[in-house]
Amino acid sequence: MDTTTDAASEFQNRDFRPDYRPDVSLSSSSSSAHDGLLFWQFMVSGSVAGSVEHMAMFPVDTIKTRMQALGSCPARSVGLRQALLSILKHDGPLGLYRGIGAMGLGAGPAHAVYFSVYEVCKDFFSRGKPDNPVAHAASGVFATVASDAILTPMDMIKQRLQLHNSPYKGVLDCIRKVLREERFRAFYASYRTTVVMNAPFTAVHFSTYEATKRCLMEVSPESVEDEGWVVHATAGAAAGALAAAVTTPLDVVKTQLQCQGVCGCDRFKTGSMRDVIKTIVEKDGYRGLMRGWMPRMLFHAPAAAICWSTYEASKAFFQDLNDNDSGDTT
Repeated sequence: MDTTTDAASEFQNRDFRPDYRPDVSLSSSSSSAHDGLLFWQFMVSGSVAGSVEHMAMFPVDTIKTRMQALGSCPARSVGLRQALLSILKHDGPLGLYRGIGAMGLGAGPAHAVYFSVYEVCKDFFSRGKPDNPVAHAASGVFATVASDAILTPMDMIKQRLQLHNSPYKGVLDCIRKVLREERFRAFYASYRTTVVMNAPFTAVHFSTYEATKRCLMEVSPESVEDEGWVVHATAGAAAGALAAAVTTPLDVVKTQLQCQGVCGCDRFKTGSMRDVIKTIVEKDGYRGLMRGWMPRMLFHAPAAAICWSTYEASKAFFQDLNDNDSGDTT
């Protein structure tokens, strides 16, 4: 018996199930999507993965936000070490976790939508061809448009709470003050920029992840079953780092829009990306568009590794659960 072939075949069945089912429906609760999972199981897996990812890497995200927001008025570049020491000096270690409540409320639902939409779109667009990078990229774009509609308001609240000397006491206080002073549209001031940023981010991320995972499986198929989590973590880290580096300038623009008018940050008249970019370049040069690139990569590489390995582990749990249920019924 060829155990190498069996291991590779089992891995492929879990992650790249070849049978295409054109009758997949988001509203169907009785039929599985693909990979042998129901739609709600993708949502739960994505929710768990997103929550674990953001909670684990939140301190790095706080440093990145400080680096991108500080220095706007007046302009001054803030390094990784400077940002970290500033937070520890003025706010203490707990300052690294300020705003985590907002992310806790948003990450779960947003990632539930993110991964479930991705899986359904991937199954639809690939049409039985699991190694189709265009399908992976397109699915990622659809996923981010849907999930960003949920996460953007909470991300805005989180970033305002992360600022030094933030005028908000907490999540609810921030929501009340923003609604009173800036109206509801302020929660979505960066939505267009976020989508423009995350569309290429997810396109690069998902296509890189799927390609890297496939390459790792082909290099060492005999160890796929035993080291599956290593494959997912490695592929996720590579995808996260590359996507983060490519989209850093747009992330800086997003941060500026979400923090405008708070703690000395500029307020922009039009809220357009062009207006923000022009202001950043005038005050800090083109290097200002790369503020926070290092902590951003330090965030997304391990975050993606954590997220994908947790997501795949959750999928495997549901797959085993479904297989056991099928066995019981037979």
